[in-house]
Amino acid sequence: MRFFKLFLLFLILIAIAGAGVMYYMAGNEAGPTITIHSPEKYVGRSTPLSVSIASETEITGTAFSLEQNGKPIDLGSVKVEMPNQGQANASATIGHDGLVNGPATLVVDAGRKTFFGLRTVNSRVTRNLEVRLDPPRVSVVSIHHFINLGGAEFVVLRATPEDVEAGVHVGDASYRFYPGSAVGLTDPAFRVGFFALRHDQDVNAPISAYARDAAGNEVKTPLEHLPFVKKFVQSKIPIDQKFLDRVVPAIASQTPDLKIDTGSPEGLLKGFLEINGNLRKKNADYIASLAAKSEPRMLWTEAFAQMINSQVESRFADRRTYYFDDKEIDKQVHLGFDLATVQQAPVHAANAGKVVHADFLGIFGNCVIIDHGLGVQSLYAHLSTIGVKVGDSVTKGQEIGRTGSTGLAGGDHLHFTMLLQGTPVNPVEWWDQHWLQDRVLRKISEAGGPR
Repeated sequence: MRFFKLFLLFLILIAIAGAGVMYYMAGNEAGPTITIHSPEKYVGRSTPLSVSIASETEITGTAFSLEQNGKPIDLGSVKVEMPNQGQANASATIGHDGLVNGPATLVVDAGRKTFFGLRTVNSRVTRNLEVRLDPPRVSVVSIHHFINLGGAEFVVLRATPEDVEAGVHVGDASYRFYPGSAVGLTDPAFRVGFFALRHDQDVNAPISAYARDAAGNEVKTPLEHLPFVKKFVQSKIPIDQKFLDRVVPAIASQTPDLKIDTGSPEGLLKGFLEINGNLRKKNADYIASLAAKSEPRMLWTEAFAQMINSQVESRFADRRTYYFDDKEIDKQVHLGFDLATVQQAPVHAANAGKVVHADFLGIFGNCVIIDHGLGVQSLYAHLSTIGVKVGDSVTKGQEIGRTGSTGLAGGDHLHFTMLLQGTPVNPVEWWDQHWLQDRVLRKISEAGGPR
């Protein structure tokens, strides 16, 4: 009996010792995973805080602070959401109260339960930041800004410090500018660029220059300008079964994402509406994405060229209503010029630049897009053949393909579009040497650039 008691005591002691070891080891387990999403490097006058915390067990004891000059600074109310006990998402806005310009450290603490909830293990993540409270500065250097609805205009700005982003806001759109060195200006504070007043915007949309630093501090100043109303043509576009039979299967065969029934008249009509609507938007989004590939320098010095001996069949921003069997079926806006001459006529680069697209592109058929720098690009659509490839440098007047009727084209012609940071603009201005000289080159020379 005594031996049994001793043995039982021994087992109890072993269990206690084991529990003690497990308790000790639990305290050495890793704490929760803390990820700071923002701020990344800078803190401004109003900076979002975003932190996520993940754990295999219950999260507890979250704390957030910003330390500067050895002193903790209250971040105010931090909202912590917990979709489940092992996940937490924290958000707040870091204000500038108590902060000064200079280095600071963000500290995030969090714990998690372990050993059946009897112990807590903690994690701490820190991030070194720089506090920038002084707003940047921006002023408009150039004068005489005239903008047509659907058109473009050039501006010279001065923005400081040197590392700030600067550009122009036009209503709900923003146009980021380039260093002045892109056009030969030596002052590092100069920024240059074009902005557009979209065909579908209010002609009186507010226009302002802005500068924004990496800490999120932004200043704006009104841009003096004179806008002009532009009336756009309303046109009726009749389509028939012969047109549907020709264009819909051809586009569908080269656009794998489209799920179109090409085996019946009803399917072809439905397919046309899908192409004219959703595919048109998808193509436009892709074209806009190419703006990121624009060279940060001006690759041309003279006006763009209209297709030689071409007749204008359709103009920029024509409001089109489509009819089938005398019934209205769709409405779209035509964002370019349709230029016609003889069949399979040579198509030449409107100006010097680099090819960023040379392939089939949905409603545009065989299509070439050339980048000319400063966010300016030109598009050539419905080609029968393409004579260049992506990455090629081209000179003004160089043949890049031949006209055709590929894509959503009723006949052989060239669809030509000018793009400004992905936004279609009226080509007429760009074809005008006087416009280029008066509205662009003059402003550059008056700011101290090449004459």
